Amino acid sequence: MTFAEEIPSVRVRAPGKINVYLEVGALQDDGYHELATAFQAVSLYEDVVATMADTFSLTVTGADGVDLDGVPTDDRNLALKAALLLADATGYEGGVHLDIHKQVPVAGGMGGGSADAAAALLACDALWDTRLTHQELHRLAAQLGADVPFALKGGTAVGTGRGDVLNPALARGRFDWVLVTSEEGVSTPKVYGELDLHRERHKVDIGPVAQTPSVDVEVLHALRAGDADMLAASLRNDLQVATLRLRPDLAAVLELGEASGALAGIVSGSGPTLAFLCASPEHALELSTDLQRAGHASLHVHGPVPGARIVG
Repeated sequence: MTFAEEIPSVRVRAPGKINVYLEVGALQDDGYHELATAFQAVSLYEDVVATMADTFSLTVTGADGVDLDGVPTDDRNLALKAALLLADATGYEGGVHLDIHKQVPVAGGMGGGSADAAAALLACDALWDTRLTHQELHRLAAQLGADVPFALKGGTAVGTGRGDVLNPALARGRFDWVLVTSEEGVSTPKVYGELDLHRERHKVDIGPVAQTPSVDVEVLHALRAGDADMLAASLRNDLQVATLRLRPDLAAVLELGEASGALAGIVSGSGPTLAFLCASPEHALELSTDLQRAGHASLHVHGPVPGARIVG
């Protein structure tokens, strides 16, 4: 009896992420940018249940406060693309129904769609008994998007290339974050486009942009030491200036969080989710409460946490 016959459905949980460091290289001739980033997987998860079916389909539900408008339920969905890619790569001739439950903000810069794709890859591999190696799954993940391999891996890692070339980074202890979410998402391509315009407008002041960026060694030292104060001093996101230009309302929230005691605040990825680093779980709870009283939707999460895992 195969694994699929014994268990007709498989549930996989995959985490969202925060880019604690993101340096964006110069615009390339192909329209893309080289990246150097330090990812941290955090305790805000996407759940994907894969069930045997004759065709490929999916349904999407969300936790309270997660706006599902704009989430496709056809083959534009990254999770369904992942299942189709795995079937094509392995010669699997059946189908699957994917039931996705989202907790990560949609279009929030935390890689929720990538987590769905990573979870779908792992769930379908187990359900269909295709038995791909970790390296083979990673190669498929990289075809789906830069953040998908990290959602498979989790923990803390340095990403280079377009963010999909991963190397593990040692991180001790626990880092506590307060996330402030936004009802209105931000288009990642628009953020990159705005960054290119910003650099062109201010090229005299900014100077030449690195073709091949790298992660600051101080970030790696802070992660290795488990030192939140050191990490707060090293946070960087080159996309932040572009996101704040598109969403100037976020600047006041960043100022409020830091004035309320956060060690530092940063736009997560392309945004609009904001991440505030805190000194302790207690400090994070206090900050989250203060931000909620000010009318902002906030969540307390911690990292690093493991990547996509079969659960239940």
